[in-house]
Amino acid sequence: MTKNAHFGCNGAFSLSRAILVYSDGRQSFATLHQPKRSPDGGAPYLDAGEPLTVDFLKELARGLGRGVPQEILPENILVRTPDVLVWWTRKQHRVIFYNAASDGRTLNGKAFPQPALVFKVLGTELFVRALAQSERPSADTPLMVAPYWNCDGQNGRVCQGSMRAPRRLCLEAIVGWEQAFFESEFTHATLGAQLTTHPEGFLGLWRDLAGSPGDFPPELLLKSPDSLKSWAQAVEE
Repeated sequence: MTKNAHFGCNGAFSLSRAILVYSDGRQSFATLHQPKRSPDGGAPYLDAGEPLTVDFLKELARGLGRGVPQEILPENILVRTPDVLVWWTRKQHRVIFYNAASDGRTLNGKAFPQPALVFKVLGTELFVRALAQSERPSADTPLMVAPYWNCDGQNGRVCQGSMRAPRRLCLEAIVGWEQAFFESEFTHATLGAQLTTHPEGFLGLWRDLAGSPGDFPPELLLKSPDSLKSWAQAVEE
């Protein structure tokens, strides 16, 4: 049995082993089987299974390209797995860009104080939340809604649009993800989403902060339903 696939290059793959997973609804176990060819030329069948081993799972992970390289994790990294990367940034001042056709065009290209933020990359998706305090969060730290357009207030998912974001899940890509977020144009608010407690809403918040040398006022952040742990562990937003 062969299978043609495209993983950056064309290749013909043949069935070499099969994994069967058994479950009673509470517990599961898996067995590894070798494919056999039928003596009469019929369909291939699976030989008797044997228990999976840790060595085989490691080999499989390497073959699928899912291994995480050994890296020295800097202080800002919160979660690192083959599928998820979560980090935080301290409060700072940054320039924000708005689409010329949007209601935020008068704010385009100005510098603003930014709250401390938590970023999450899940596959190729980017998510962002804010922090009330500019310090490394713990698992139980409540997260705040990131007060930005292009962000879903419910789960923090960023609408990337034409954002030129990295397509890698590695520590070296963190700077690129942050640059892609801040250096792209903010174009729209999520329909019906509240992003701040400012009495004049999103535009009022950033109009007041434009050019301010002070810090972002944390009392104007809106509480999210998430803690760091629950948000980092959510695989489907």
